[in-house]
Amino acid sequence: MDGDKAEQLARRHLKKAGLTIIECNYRCRRGEIDIIARDGDSLVFVEVRYRRQNSFGSAADSINQRKQARITTAALSYLQRHQLGETLPCRFDTICIAPNPANGLWRQAYHIDWLRNAFQANQ
Repeated sequence: MDGDKAEQLARRHLKKAGLTIIECNYRCRRGEIDIIARDGDSLVFVEVRYRRQNSFGSAADSINQRKQARITTAALSYLQRHQLGETLPCRFDTICIAPNPANGLWRQAYHIDWLRNAFQANQ
C-alpha cells in the first residue's frame, strides 16, 4: 500500500462514520493537510499515516511536534483562504493504518485507528 491508497482507505472510513469530505491534499507554502472534512458543525483536519511495521515506532508516534506545527499552519492558511474566521470549531485528527496481523479469511487486511482530537493547535 502506498500513501494514496492509505488516504483513500481513510476517506472511506470517515465517510462511513458520517463525515463529509471537503478537500484532500490541501497544500500551502508551509504545510499540507491530507483530508479536510466536516463532522457536524466542526471542521476536521486529518493527518493520515501508514506503517508497514512498527520497528521505528507507530504511525501515531511519527506525528511529532514539528509535523503538528506544519499541519496547524496549513489549517490556519485554509481558514484564512476560505474566510472561515475563528469561530468555527476545528479539531485535528489522525488516522493510523497498519497491516492487520490477524488477517485471514473474513478479516480486514488493515487495522485503522482513528484518533479524534489527536493534538491541539497550541502545542
